[in-house]
Amino acid sequence: MAIRQAVSKHRADALGSGTPAPDWELHSTPDQSVRLDDFRGRPLVMAFYPADWSPVCTDQMALYNEVLPEFKRFGADLVGISIDHAWCHVAFARDRNLHFSLLADFHPKGEAARSYGV
Repeated sequence: MAIRQAVSKHRADALGSGTPAPDWELHSTPDQSVRLDDFRGRPLVMAFYPADWSPVCTDQMALYNEVLPEFKRFGADLVGISIDHAWCHVAFARDRNLHFSLLADFHPKGEAARSYGV
């Protein structure tokens, strides 16, 4: 029962429908950053995940990569966001042949994710 309550509380903290998206600026490479405003005017799918290289997250990002044409068909951009450093993202994306940006919610760790309640 305690696990169910914790999950319910966590879901209750996530942003509700119609809530303005909190702003962020995150590194897409070690020397470049991206802002939420860069996507203004078009749909953006933000896939928050715990870490590169973990089995579940690796499968999750591979699946997003496979269905990327569907996101594009609807004019949506896709970004993956985790607490890993941009250097780690570069290696992970190259190794897994990912065709979307991975953003580093690195410092302070998880700040963007917390602002979205995830």
